[in-house]
Amino acid sequence: MLKKITITLFLSLCMLAGVNAQQISKEEMLFLTQKWTGERYEDGRPKVSDDILRRMKEVTHDEAWAVMKNEGYRYQYADGWGLTINPDSVLVGRALTATFMPGRPDIHDAIDERGKKEGKRGQNSWPVDLLQPGDVYVVDQFGIHNGGPTIGDNVGNAIYAKSGNGIVYDGAIRDIVGLKEIGSFTSYVSSYHPSHHNQPGDLNTMLIGINKPTRIHQVTVMAGDVVLGRDGGVSFIPAHLAEKVVVTSEVVRLRDMFGHERLREGKYTAGQIDTRWSDEIEKDFSQWLNDHIDELPIAREQIQEILKKRTW
Repeated sequence: MLKKITITLFLSLCMLAGVNAQQISKEEMLFLTQKWTGERYEDGRPKVSDDILRRMKEVTHDEAWAVMKNEGYRYQYADGWGLTINPDSVLVGRALTATFMPGRPDIHDAIDERGKKEGKRGQNSWPVDLLQPGDVYVVDQFGIHNGGPTIGDNVGNAIYAKSGNGIVYDGAIRDIVGLKEIGSFTSYVSSYHPSHHNQPGDLNTMLIGINKPTRIHQVTVMAGDVVLGRDGGVSFIPAHLAEKVVVTSEVVRLRDMFGHERLREGKYTAGQIDTRWSDEIEKDFSQWLNDHIDELPIAREQIQEILKKRTW
């Protein structure tokens, strides 16, 4: 009886205070992502532009890692995925995070009871309901395998319908055949297992955070980070660094194209191109950009911005 009264009192206080123990508050979101000065969703989550997301699909992990490392973000890359769906495709989107923990009846039941009063059913669907187009569902499922899957082909189709993307999921999924039938459901997961979470008498998972900072392998991921999944790994790029990563990647790509062309022509030696460029080469590069501005695989307006910032 005392336990029931305590839980009821806890739920009542939370509802009176407008607190949702699962979803981060807007105030906390703004506090944790204060380096981001751009557009946001209504709940405060950073909304990196669709244009940056589109351009991010050409970025490599090497390029993203170099920029983030130089800014002090040393642990933003996660590899060692046991299963990848559509491994030859590139996954890009804004992170919507969820954190699960091993099930504990008193805490799970308190969370579940509050959810039911808010009209919610099934904790594994609560974060999915919040997905927006361009999101990537990023889940810390604490690597659980047997008895762990909270995502099968039904939830997978709901995720794809809302976001147009796949998932990054540190745990096991089920219904692998059905998930592979979702054409662009590019995903990185730990494993596959045909079981299901929270079978009768076996409470093994509970949702304890939505859009709060979460851990994926060795990476701390924040809601609104840009997810870049390709070539077997996933980079999580803080929202405020996304544009810098993209622009740096584009400059590197253009410099490589120019350098390779000049090497084939024999105008410069490998030693001249593979080290810090002289003023003469830098001037040649600027002229080359101007001469080929409508032929290059980077948009004209982006090249014009690059040229504005150059001193040669």
